[in-house]
Formats: sequence, C-alpha cells, structure tokens
Amino acid sequence: MDTAKLELAAQRYREAEAALDAARADLQAEAVACLRTTDERDAQDTVVRITGWTPGYLRELVTSGDETTA
Repeated sequence: MDTAKLELAAQRYREAEAALDAARADLQAEAVACLRTTDERDAQDTVVRITGWTPGYLRELVTSGDETTA
C-alpha cells in the first residue's frame, strides 16, 4: 500500500488548520484593537460588517481580552 499521497494530504490539512487558527487569532486581535482605539459611534457596526461576526460575539472578544490583561 502506498500511503505517500495520504501522508501529503494529511500534512497539507494540518498546515491549513494551523494557518486558519493563526488568521482567526489575528482577525480577533485586530477587531478588538479597532474597537478599543476609536471613539467613532459606528465602529462596532463597521467591525460587524467587515468580519461577519455578531455584536454579541464582539462583546465576548473584548470582554475576554479585558480578563486576560487584568
């Protein structure tokens, strides 16, 4: 049995998962930073539009960030 293609596919999958996790963490950090560094009234609406996340999810992100820095 030749498993070379299976091993390659598994490796590519693991690499894609790692890249997705890193991109998600970057996006979350940038969204939180954007919300914390502006006084604009529609900042949350803008972040919701760009990310596709709900306002509730954004509040959770900001709150969880507050807890880790406290």
